[in-house]
Amino acid sequence: MDATDQKRLLREMLFARRFEERCAEAYHERQIGGFLHLYPGQEACAIGVLEKARPGSDYVVTGYRDHIHALKSGMDPKVLMAELFGKETGCSKGRGGSMHLFDPDVHFMGGYALVGGPFPLAAGFAKAIQLRGSDEISICFLGDGANNQGTFHETMNMASLWNLPVLFICENNLYGIGTAIERSTVEINQYKRVASYGIEAAQCDGQDIDVVMAHAEKAVQHVREKRKPYFLELMTYRLRGHSMSDSGAYRSKEEVEEWALRDPIGIYKRRLMDAGVLSEDIFHAMDVAVQDEIENEIVRFATESPEPRVEDVARYVYTEGGKQPWLK
Repeated sequence: MDATDQKRLLREMLFARRFEERCAEAYHERQIGGFLHLYPGQEACAIGVLEKARPGSDYVVTGYRDHIHALKSGMDPKVLMAELFGKETGCSKGRGGSMHLFDPDVHFMGGYALVGGPFPLAAGFAKAIQLRGSDEISICFLGDGANNQGTFHETMNMASLWNLPVLFICENNLYGIGTAIERSTVEINQYKRVASYGIEAAQCDGQDIDVVMAHAEKAVQHVREKRKPYFLELMTYRLRGHSMSDSGAYRSKEEVEEWALRDPIGIYKRRLMDAGVLSEDIFHAMDVAVQDEIENEIVRFATESPEPRVEDVARYVYTEGGKQPWLK
């Protein structure tokens, strides 16, 4: 990877961080309603994995902490922010909000509020790919807190039995809402749990984007070439609470500070500076440009977009004629 791509990746992670921080501000300003689950601290996961896949072609499904997965899949950030603002120009016409992003045009097949809900959907997309005989893969992002659901085990069983081209990415941030993983799960290393299903699996550092990309490249290659499932566990940490209503009081100050030293943006920034690819001035200019784009293009678009019309309250509940674009 050359210096241009390295700086692009750093900018993508920085954009993700600033985008989420601006979402938090908008929530407090009451521009965003409903639930809001943010991604700071985990940027290397979604961006690193999808960098080695084919965003816009491969099918991506995830849980409700879904903004950055949607962006890296190719969703227009203006459209995403408009959805969070509940506007008609949003990807779900303002009806879905943060936990229900969806854009079939870039094969982002949704963030889902139901814990454990994405597993069978990802397997279903993989089965459709298999029947169609194309070379895409299905990628399912999941959290450690969902893995005690029955759908997890049922999906792993069928994905292995049917040799489905599906990549499971477990973003293990150590907590299921406010419950530490060791208090809810006997085997805390999630990648070991799929061994009984005959699925090849690995675990790696989810805070270092170079490490994530190296493991993701192997995982994607396995699924795309062997047409069999793979399970990759990324050890990561969310720097904010589970949602906007979560103070994070169940975590010690020392733990949070320790993980903050392993901020994925800080790790990659230092690496590029040590390699002579980046300077503080370049990074500062990058940060200013990112924040300017978010405020003056993305938030402005969302703010100025129209509200959904009252007379359209019952629209988009049922299909309105013809096949949907993702079924062609």
